[in-house]
This record gives sequence, structure tokens and C-alpha cells, in this order.
Amino acid sequence: MLEGVFSAIITPFDRDRNVDEDAYRALIDRQIAGGVDGFVPCGTTGESATLNHDEHKQVIDLCLEHVAGRAKVIAGTGSNSTRESIELTQYAEKAGADAALLITPYYNKPTQAGLYDHYKTVAEAVELPLVLYNVPGRTAVDMSTDTVCQLAEISNIVALKDATSSMERASEVHVRCGDSLTLISGDDASFYPFLVVGGRGCISVTANVAPERVVRLWKAWNERDLETALKEHEKLLEINQLLFCETSPIPVKALAHMMGMCQEYLRRPLVPLADAFREPLRQAAQRLDIL
Repeated sequence: MLEGVFSAIITPFDRDRNVDEDAYRALIDRQIAGGVDGFVPCGTTGESATLNHDEHKQVIDLCLEHVAGRAKVIAGTGSNSTRESIELTQYAEKAGADAALLITPYYNKPTQAGLYDHYKTVAEAVELPLVLYNVPGRTAVDMSTDTVCQLAEISNIVALKDATSSMERASEVHVRCGDSLTLISGDDASFYPFLVVGGRGCISVTANVAPERVVRLWKAWNERDLETALKEHEKLLEINQLLFCETSPIPVKALAHMMGMCQEYLRRPLVPLADAFREPLRQAAQRLDIL
């Protein structure tokens, strides 16, 4: 089962905006030391939209090679083209990924029938476990609970990353799908309440900079130490909010740079964090004792 804390790992770049492989390896090592259960390379936070196909495969290979079985790897392979999603997912399967994460096709605005057909077609092209990813705030398409539950009947569709922050939606999926579909939070700030309504993990931006703290929340929940879990949720709330003060991964890359983990370089059209947010982010990290 895919459960626990998965890092939505950033893709560090050098001055020329090429993948900084040394920084990437160091990020993996630090987060494994912090206790994460796995990684999601080439997700939204990894700036997948501006990686070309060769770079996309490079990052997946790099992650798998350096993780070397120490944690799970859920490769981001989604696209707004079904054909492209199949190609990337087949590559991830051959490379040895544990699963693949597929965002709902963006910009095209497919109907619910189109969403079902897209995921079903990709699922039929591989044996790899697939994680659905619903984030309507980015894609302009919202996958309905009915569609999710239909897709859950396909044997290798095993989980849903839900970034709607709707506990009502998560509850509906849990009631209707039960254990046939693992619910994974796609929003750090609502990770704790998501667990309360049946969630079994988080694909976390915050784990890039504070893996120990996110893992502490998860472990406390699993040990039924609800008081500690709630306290960790509340301690993380400020940093979770600030890491989305501008479009992710702009803030998390800024903080990772402050922490000396990588350069702040982003792929255009993303630009560095506005000056107005830098000091609040720095102070929040200091209060959390990670900077």
C-alpha cells in the first residue's frame, strides 16, 4: 500500500537552468534521513511542466538510482495528452518506479467521460500502480467523486492524491471506495484533518524543508497519539501557508536556498519569490527551528 509521507521533491537547477544532479541527490539523502516514506519526482513541485521529455526521464532515473530502494518512488507521468501520459508512464514502469502519479489533463478541460477514458487508457497500457491526481485549482477541471469511484474499479488504479482541501469530498470517496482506493492528501495545511476522514498519507511540499516535522505528525497519528499529531499540525500551519504564498514551488525553492540546499533558480515563466514574502518565510522557518 502507498501510504505515509511522500516528498513532492523540487527539481534543483544550476545557473544555466540545467538539472543540478548533485543538489538533487543531497535533497534525497536529507529527506530519507528525515524519515520520508517516498518521493514524487516530476510532479508539479518538480516543475514537470517545463521539463522536456529527456529531462523528465533524466529526473526519474536520477531519483530511482539514488533512492536505491531506501524509499518508494511515485513518478509523475501526467500530461494533458493521453498519448504522452502513456509514453511517460511506460518509461517509469520500465525504469522501476513503484507507481506513477497522473494529474488530470489540464487546459483541454475534458468531460468526466473524457477523464475516465484518459485514465482507463493509461491503466490498460501498463501494469504499474497508478495514483489519480485531482487539483482543480491548477488544471481547471475537477474530477467528480462518481468518476473517481468508477476508476477505482480498475485493478491498477490504487490511490487518489486529492488537492481540493475538501474534507467532505474526501469523506465521500472514503465511504464509497473504502480500502480499494488509498486517499493521499495533496495539501500540507490540511494533512491532519485529511487523516481524520480516512486519509493514509500526504504528498508534501513541506517535506522538502522540514521532513522530520511532517513525519512526526504522521507517526503520532499512526500511534494514536492524537494530541501530539494535532500539536504538530498546528506548529506546521504557518510554514505550510507561507509555502503557498506564491505559486509552488517558488516559495519552497526560496526557503531551500536560504537553508543552503540548492540554488533558487526556476524555469520561466516562474520567477523568484517577491521580496515582501522573504522575511516572513525566513522568520517562520526560524520559529520552526529549521533555519
